Amino acid sequence: MSDSSPGANSSLEQYNAQKITVLEGLSAVRKRPSMYIGNVSSEGLHHLVYEVVDNSIDEALAGFCNHIQIQIHSDDSVTVEDNGRGIPVDLHEKENIPAVEVVMTKLHAGGKFDNSTYKVSGGLHGVGVSVVNALSEYLEVEIRREGKVYFQRYVRGEPRTPLVEKGETQRRGTRITFKADPLIFSETEMSFDVLVQRLRELAFLNPGVRIDLSDEKTLKDRSFCYEGGLTSFVEFLNKNKEPLHPEVIKFSGEKQGVAIDVALQYNQTYNEKIFTFANNINTKEGGSHLVGFKAGLTRSIKQYAVQTKMAKVDLEKLSGDDVREGLSAIVSVKLSQPQFEGQTKTKLGNSEVKGLVENLVYEKLSIFFEENPKVIKLILDKVLEAARAREAARRARDLTRRKGVLSDHSLPGKLADCQERDPVNSEIFIVEGDSAGGSAKQGRDRKFQAILPLRGKILNVEKARFDKMLENQEIRNMIAALGTGVGKDEYNPDKLRYHKTIIMTDADVDGAHIRTLLLTFFFRMMPELIERGNLFIAQPPLYRVAVGKQEYYLKDEDELNAFLLKRAVEKREVYLSGQGGPLPSEQLIQLMKTFSRYEELLERQSQRGIPGKLMEEILKIASENRLSMSNTDSMSLLKAELEKLGYEILSIELGEEEQGYDLELWDPRSVEGQVRIRLENRHLQSAEFKRLQELYAQLEIFHQTPYRVREAQGEEKFDHPRALFQYLMEEARKGTSLQRYKGLGEMNPDQLWETTMNPEKRTLLQVRIEDQYQADELFTTLMGDKVEPRRDFIQYNALDFRELDI
Repeated sequence: MSDSSPGANSSLEQYNAQKITVLEGLSAVRKRPSMYIGNVSSEGLHHLVYEVVDNSIDEALAGFCNHIQIQIHSDDSVTVEDNGRGIPVDLHEKENIPAVEVVMTKLHAGGKFDNSTYKVSGGLHGVGVSVVNALSEYLEVEIRREGKVYFQRYVRGEPRTPLVEKGETQRRGTRITFKADPLIFSETEMSFDVLVQRLRELAFLNPGVRIDLSDEKTLKDRSFCYEGGLTSFVEFLNKNKEPLHPEVIKFSGEKQGVAIDVALQYNQTYNEKIFTFANNINTKEGGSHLVGFKAGLTRSIKQYAVQTKMAKVDLEKLSGDDVREGLSAIVSVKLSQPQFEGQTKTKLGNSEVKGLVENLVYEKLSIFFEENPKVIKLILDKVLEAARAREAARRARDLTRRKGVLSDHSLPGKLADCQERDPVNSEIFIVEGDSAGGSAKQGRDRKFQAILPLRGKILNVEKARFDKMLENQEIRNMIAALGTGVGKDEYNPDKLRYHKTIIMTDADVDGAHIRTLLLTFFFRMMPELIERGNLFIAQPPLYRVAVGKQEYYLKDEDELNAFLLKRAVEKREVYLSGQGGPLPSEQLIQLMKTFSRYEELLERQSQRGIPGKLMEEILKIASENRLSMSNTDSMSLLKAELEKLGYEILSIELGEEEQGYDLELWDPRSVEGQVRIRLENRHLQSAEFKRLQELYAQLEIFHQTPYRVREAQGEEKFDHPRALFQYLMEEARKGTSLQRYKGLGEMNPDQLWETTMNPEKRTLLQVRIEDQYQADELFTTLMGDKVEPRRDFIQYNALDFRELDI
């Protein structure tokens, strides 16, 4: 499994034997969980999933598994299923319990201690799945092995059922479902995007292994499978970037039992992206393999520069940073006895690996450069340009420092600083424009809130080199105000003057653009601020509703709808057909909210080419016949029922493994003529369709029509919840004054304080990077030089936009 053993506690002399506590079984893990998974917040929570997935990956490395499925369920439990050999179930000779129970309940038990079962694995200490079991509210394991299906359930690490045989099967593999224990973890909400990053890495690092992830809550699903391995990984990193040379440079080798794989490609940007892995584990803090790679790369390029008789003055300028500008690279090593620094293995400690990686990189690159002189010439030109730009940036920094612009002692004139000197208790608002800046300065609490207004749009740092960036006055003002400095030599996040840096922009398109420019700056130039949780986005209200002399500030469309619904049912009673009394107001509000979510999903089906009317008829058929849509019989029944309703089936295509089929049909009754509709079985099995079924079931009470709405003026009748919803919303708006804010300058200082700046009432969004690769790609797409990827992004996401402020 993928976690290392906790260090043995040092033997300290105690007063007497009674003072010594022996924690039996997995109780040590529950007592000190952070020793095993790093922490009990979000990072440790997701580490549980990685532990289980890494077991499946170890089966893939051994050649027995090529498909792994991960599901996040609506209650935040997680299922991990693979088609490996299945955990052994026979009786363990020494422990006298089934082997699977040994693996699940004993620390340091597993198949990774002898090198014959797994030659290479992420977890060598056997604490992985037993730790997951110990820290789970419950864990269920299902094993398909040797034609039989076995099952066992555990609660907080303890077996609740014996291992039982529950059926026969032709398949093999292991299926583990667990729910993180809320008694241990401060948060138990699984993030789809956090898991995506790790699973994508594993798919790149293990060519041919397919990894599927789905989330029942967000209705997202992703599938990863890359035959190209590290080459595909580098191509992914350079997606939407302009490569310096067309082919990815890829090489591998084995030295002293260590398998080394490297892939790299330069691009026209100024950012360095190097990711390192040891036994499939992302070593975020680097280690000996990263040091070796950097040394080998620099040595090989400098050596070739000497051979080409590059001018001595240029050679002396070259540094390792110059050699790596615009480089995207992956370094993966696999070794039988890895030594990781830190329990969660983010740094490789094997000292011998440095020399092995350095020599291999130097040898392979030297050969490649000899055989590809055009490529090395392009690289050398870029490296020299980087060295000159670095020198220009140094001069620009020295000049600005002499002028006092970037020093701690010279703060920008526009900054309205706060009185508090402790950064922990201070916050700065970076505000768009002088108008909003004026309101913010008047509305703030000057004890701990600083205001820095920006004039216009800052420079797009995605397209600008470092020296050009330093010429931008607004960026210089920000750097000086924050106090961290900028650039590899001077940037120090510990000098941050405010522990909350809050971006506050308007709710229109210009505001969104300025916010994106600022986020690009922080992501590229001050990433530690994001990693440490210092960067936030203010959430000014979108609406102000006045009812008489009362004023209400509402954050977004959902809050507005909730407010209006509450107001709508205050003086009205809704009666359903066949029910004596009126619906309780709280139940009615909840039903209307559910209906609103149902309508949104139905609209999304229409955008995908399935008319809302057809989808509602499918939902009704599925509900009345309790169809699961997971087999041919369900699809056959659906086809027959649709034909009864008047639809004409044009063609049928069998789906994968003939578990169902796709239908192509049209509605002769439609006034739009013969519009062909494709109904894919895959879509009817998706999390999105299942969510629609759930909402349809929750609205079952609305299936009895008509509805009567009784109020002081009389009674109204409705035959559809849509008509009822629209009537209630229209009635709720009567007697109200609704203002939609676009600019912060539209608010008075006291309104801005009350809604957006007051810590007791405001809402702040913390900026976090959940998927580093996706974030990098997104900034390149939105802010980079290429127009086509940006256009494609806008077209793809256009369906999700309901309203756009211009």
